[in-house]
Amino acid sequence: MKKMISMIYKMNLLNLPMSFINLPTPININYLWNFGSILGMFLMIQIISGLFLSMHYCPNIDIAFYSISNIMKDMNSGWLIRLIHMNGASFYFLIMYLHIARNMFYYSFKLHQVWMIGVTILFLSMATAFLGYVLPWGQMSFWGAMVITNLISALPYIGQFTVEWIWGGFSINNDTLNRFYSFHFILPFIILMLVFIHLMVLHITGSSNPMHSKMNIYKINFHPYFTIKDLITIIFTFSMFMIINLQFPYILGDPDNFKMANSMITPIHIKPEWYFLFAYSILRTIPNKLGGVIMLFLSIFILYLIPLINLNNMKMNKFYFLNKIMYWWFINIFIMLTWLGGQVIEYPYVNLNMIFTFMYFFYMIFSFYINFMWDILLKK
Repeated sequence: MKKMISMIYKMNLLNLPMSFINLPTPININYLWNFGSILGMFLMIQIISGLFLSMHYCPNIDIAFYSISNIMKDMNSGWLIRLIHMNGASFYFLIMYLHIARNMFYYSFKLHQVWMIGVTILFLSMATAFLGYVLPWGQMSFWGAMVITNLISALPYIGQFTVEWIWGGFSINNDTLNRFYSFHFILPFIILMLVFIHLMVLHITGSSNPMHSKMNIYKINFHPYFTIKDLITIIFTFSMFMIINLQFPYILGDPDNFKMANSMITPIHIKPEWYFLFAYSILRTIPNKLGGVIMLFLSIFILYLIPLINLNNMKMNKFYFLNKIMYWWFINIFIMLTWLGGQVIEYPYVNLNMIFTFMYFFYMIFSFYINFMWDILLKK
């Protein structure tokens, strides 16, 4: 009981608005620390726009595609709300990947609890995005769902039974669409709850900073200094977001999704949305189905292990030349895997997939070894 009261006192849950205003914040944090507030904005955009779309969407395989058409053509400003929701997912994941990249560079994963909750938010966000991609019931939506759900059948003994249980039958049908719609609606509110926990846990220790200094003398109130700084990046990002929505609305989409789902016609090249391509690329690398599923899962789950394999006294990559080279090498690997995931399965893309998948996992192990050696040298 005493521990719980202590936690409430530390988190200042009883005076939440003031805890954000008077939060002691390092004076030297740069614009890379603004990604969190931008993510919060896009999460709220997704929840609000999704709520309006849910009022007109019909989760039935016979009319789901036409209900999207009705939203776009007949509902007042429905085209704008739908485009905001569709492109908002892409912007949300872009900012999230940048947020993770910044944390990896500045070793923010040293705040273990904050990092673990953040990775859980990533997992749930990916699940929500996948479920939402199925709802328009276009060709790529249907076949994307078919490919991803079929991966579960690789599990020994219970795989096929689990897939049929998720489908609600022996193939993707109306029950499947209803279930995906229900979970797509409820998961964002779970994510929102985790975001609040993420912020509260962060407020116990305070934000990290580029110099990794923990001296309170170099901290100032969050408001008004950093609220204004956050607003600058929020306005800029939102402006870019609206330009995409109004001028290039389908640049991040797939043309096949303009066709209604047809289980009798398979698209020439099945691929997920761009923000899943790096994991899809890793999945395609492994010829064994179960092995591919394990590697796909590990490509994201390995983020949980980063704080556990970096138990050293290093504070960040900034002052270590070799670490900086390795870090940017890893970023380029991620970009290449994303690009390769969108290519057809033929030479030379298959070979490149294997090379970059190996390099992706090799970085995690080798960076641990390098950091361990640095730690020994520093202690000497």
